[in-house]
Amino acid sequence: MQTIGHFIGGKHVEGTSGRFADVFNPATGEVQAKVALATDAELDAAVANAAAAQPAWAATNPQRRARVMMKFVELLNRDMDKLAEALSREHGKTLPDAKGDVIRGLEVAEFCIGAPHLLKGEYTEGAGPGI
Repeated sequence: MQTIGHFIGGKHVEGTSGRFADVFNPATGEVQAKVALATDAELDAAVANAAAAQPAWAATNPQRRARVMMKFVELLNRDMDKLAEALSREHGKTLPDAKGDVIRGLEVAEFCIGAPHLLKGEYTEGAGPGI
């Protein structure tokens, strides 16, 4: 049985509460995994980590953020079938329907890559180092 923990600070973390919830396959009604329920401390750690990471991300220029999105698009394309299978198991969708949802997410990410160009006016502060 697969156990799903937490993702805090860029790392997979096992839950420490000792409490779990069932994850059901909606097509069969069978339990397909257990998900760890977070403690207050685990929730606080996740929120604090995200808050600590936000200023550096906000200070990152738009072109570098777009490169992160490009890598995300690369990973979506690479793992399209795996993501569609996971979505199908999670929501009980057919594989073609689930793949359509992943493709829609891919389209949104591709659009976001162009956001730096859309944000540009006559003057772009912090367009890149030394510019």
